[in-house]
Amino acid sequence: MHKFELHGTDSAPKDSLPLLEKSKKAFGMIPNLHAVMAEAPGLLEAYQRLHDLVLESSFTTDEKTVVWQTINVEHECHYCVPAHTFIAKGMGVEDSISDALRNKTPLPTQKLETLRVFTLSVVRKRGDVDTAEFQSFFEAGFTKRQALEIILILSQKVMSNYVNHFADTPVDVPFSRFKWK
Repeated sequence: MHKFELHGTDSAPKDSLPLLEKSKKAFGMIPNLHAVMAEAPGLLEAYQRLHDLVLESSFTTDEKTVVWQTINVEHECHYCVPAHTFIAKGMGVEDSISDALRNKTPLPTQKLETLRVFTLSVVRKRGDVDTAEFQSFFEAGFTKRQALEIILILSQKVMSNYVNHFADTPVDVPFSRFKWK
């Protein structure tokens, strides 16, 4: 494991400074993930922009959480699972959803479970999802737009999950009560 610096406004590259300020404004702190990403300003900027686009997607809050956490758990991200548990709480997502995602147990509704299964298929098959899987996804009430938005969310999660694997990013104190292995 290589050592990656947790940048603050005193050590980050110049182009990362406004991005770190954006993080501080949004979270009340600079999350350690963002502090690591600041080493590569383009990565942090892309991650933040993707996050904004995910928030603007057609998924509900519960559905965004299902896609985010399904990918985090599948990628075994020690940082993002607790961070997104914290975020889900702040977004009003029921604990039963977060717990099922973290523990790989059935979700409270068939629609959300179908979303998890389809998301896992997209990740595991690298997008080569078969016709029957698409049919099940659409029959559950999801759209072609949402199938494509899973790729958007996956793109964001690849950035964060992989950075956290590279850097063994320390879990921030506010997220640490939701530690996960």
